[in-house]
Amino acid sequence: MGRKIIENKDFCSMLHTMNNIGNKWKPIILYLLANKSVRFGKLLFFMEGVSRKVLTDQLRELEDDGFIIRQKFGEVPPRVEYSLSEKGKSFLPILKQMCEWTIKWNPEISFMDCKIVLEAED
Repeated sequence: MGRKIIENKDFCSMLHTMNNIGNKWKPIILYLLANKSVRFGKLLFFMEGVSRKVLTDQLRELEDDGFIIRQKFGEVPPRVEYSLSEKGKSFLPILKQMCEWTIKWNPEISFMDCKIVLEAED
């Protein structure tokens, strides 16, 4: 029996979002970039278990999808920093809600505080 594709705008937009950020590493990358620019080596350090290749691929995809900005500095040795784009920053409230939802519905687990600081709205 084949699967049916539901042609529903909401369903499709949800799938699009999940294709953009719905894997093991992308939400963590966005979380780590929430409040500052970070160099590749520091991302690698904080993301225990990710390989250099996988991190590179995930960063490229997030950059291609407009979530992050890659800034190269003309220095020796080469220095590259990653930061959130406006699109990436606009996703932070959703990421923060995901953290809060997890804490609420998993009271048996002692989670760290979600360190996402949202900019005040005008």
